[in-house]
Amino acid sequence: MTASTPGTTPGATPQVSIVVIVYDDAAHIADAVRSALSQGSCVAEVVVVDDASTDATPERLTRLAAADPRVRVITRTENSGGCGTPRNQGLTAARSPYVMLLDSDDVLAPDAVRTLLATAVSEQAEVTAGVCVRRELPAGTDTPWQRDLFPAVGAPPRRYDGIDARPEFLRDTLCVNKLYLRDFLDKHRVRFAEGAVHYEDFVFTARLYAARPRLVAVGETVYLWHVRREAGRQSISLRRDEVRNWQDRVDAHAEAIRILDESGAPGLADAARTKFIDHDLRMYVRELRQKPAAYRAAWWRIARTHLAGFGPAPAAAASPAGRWLSDLLLARPEPVDGAELARACELAASPPRLAPPYLTDDDGSPVLAAGVPLTGLDALPPGRLPLAVDGSLRLGPVCVVRLRVHDPYGLVSAAGPINAQLELRTRLGPPLSVRRRLELTPHADGGWTASTTVDAFELRDVGEMTAWSLRVGLGFADGSRAVTAVRAPGLGKRHAVVHRPLLRLALVQAYGTTNGELGLRVADGVRGGWEVVRARVRRILARLG
Repeated sequence: MTASTPGTTPGATPQVSIVVIVYDDAAHIADAVRSALSQGSCVAEVVVVDDASTDATPERLTRLAAADPRVRVITRTENSGGCGTPRNQGLTAARSPYVMLLDSDDVLAPDAVRTLLATAVSEQAEVTAGVCVRRELPAGTDTPWQRDLFPAVGAPPRRYDGIDARPEFLRDTLCVNKLYLRDFLDKHRVRFAEGAVHYEDFVFTARLYAARPRLVAVGETVYLWHVRREAGRQSISLRRDEVRNWQDRVDAHAEAIRILDESGAPGLADAARTKFIDHDLRMYVRELRQKPAAYRAAWWRIARTHLAGFGPAPAAAASPAGRWLSDLLLARPEPVDGAELARACELAASPPRLAPPYLTDDDGSPVLAAGVPLTGLDALPPGRLPLAVDGSLRLGPVCVVRLRVHDPYGLVSAAGPINAQLELRTRLGPPLSVRRRLELTPHADGGWTASTTVDAFELRDVGEMTAWSLRVGLGFADGSRAVTAVRAPGLGKRHAVVHRPLLRLALVQAYGTTNGELGLRVADGVRGGWEVVRARVRRILARLG
């Protein structure tokens, strides 16, 4: 017996329209369209909306349409200035019962549409969501987006009649990792903001969640979001060096809150405010040290104004680090700088770090800054303590890692760590972890020291070039574990060429990331050298372009 699905005839095979938007992206549009066409017979059409491109995009689309009759091209004569208008135009033009969205510089994962469609039919879902993976290019490093919201691969799907019972789903603000029943979107007027509006996904998904769809989440990867940081012009979400980017994000978030409030879902509206504190705010705070004073002043003013309208409930529901940063912003009319800014940026890291000096008020209570208490810090369970660990590397065929584990306000020693471990995890290269057990030695000024070694050639043999992040975990008697990234205070870049018999060479580099964390790069001495040169040439060409 064939399941009946809203918007389809019982016994019929549902079909999908994929809406692709493009503007001046001749280099990537063919890959996007082909990834949609390769989904098979479940795709009835690929509707491409060209937002008045001025490069070779129209010619590429003409060839794609000639090669496959499923490709329909809609050409706009005037650029809209955003993504919402062309997406809306494509949704209106779509003819199939189900629709999916795709950007010109991304691709659909193999079998994505078939997986989502089969689930939508069997579950009678109005929205079916799958995993989106952020792929850093050209490195190819993959990071799943909000993976905890989705089941494991092959596990039963998660079902929601509206997300009121799982407001964490508000963190999935993407529109492209979902299959939609078109009648549902039309009935509830779920569309994008028109014109030159950025972060349009925030508003679209707020309208979607406010309509309380039957939403089903699957564990399979359905969308590959390509992040090209070396591009001559970054995508809107990556232009965080511009204050306008922050203003656009805050404006979109404010509109999302208004939509949820007016839909009669105050709980979801407050959950969206909490999401802003824990995600958006922290993401931007951790980069403030690299920004000029004028940027910080404007950013601070925008953030404070937005937070001032939240009320106490969203901050109370936020993580401790998010709550403390929100309190700091509301307490200070002007942006902090110096040591206070550095401490704020450390707390904004993921996981948050509480680095020295450890300030107190007159009665000895912990404070982030004068007048900003670290409320609830002493009540945190050991596994949630915001650790801070400083590290340094002595480079050689066998690299020596030296660590200083801090003890914020004596809370770590009070919890009694029983074991410690260093983990090196690939940031670039095939997914891999290398672990070393640590012996902690008490330091005269509090906290502990530890050291261990890592064979540079063990890391080199993983791939032609790999980059590694360093993390330290402390285990406690209650079975919990606190983990933190290793800091690299004041570290620039240091490199060495190391060798072993039989002309085995490796390039080894220690560096500090933009977030102040310790990183290690290792490359094959010959092949890796060429890769370093190629990467530098790509960056230069991207800047010139």
